[in-house]
Amino acid sequence: MKPKHNWADDQMRVEGIIGTLLRTGVLVAAAIVLAGGVLYLAGHPTARPSYHQFNSEPAEFRSVMGIFRDAIALHSLGLIQLGILFLIATPISRVAFTVFAFAEERDWMYVSITLVVLALLLYSVFARH
Repeated sequence: MKPKHNWADDQMRVEGIIGTLLRTGVLVAAAIVLAGGVLYLAGHPTARPSYHQFNSEPAEFRSVMGIFRDAIALHSLGLIQLGILFLIATPISRVAFTVFAFAEERDWMYVSITLVVLALLLYSVFARH
């Protein structure tokens, strides 16, 4: 006789995976920002912030590809920006994982809603404003 399917066990398993995903994302982001911060302080030991004038981000940090190029070149500010991107990507990856969890449960209404949310999140990250 086939055992009865327990949805509560599935839900606890999904919640555990999501918790691990979120913790890992935050820890990876923090490690990347820390590495970039250490490199920045090592290369600019006497740098002082100027609060009298606003300086926007350099052009290379206004796109995801620009951030990746600087991070791969091990530029300190590129690494810090990459860590922030990982921090932003953490909840987005949670939403993406939730799409698959709802699809596994065959809950197509929630799959649809979650796909719309995921599309909006990805648009807000990758669209040029």
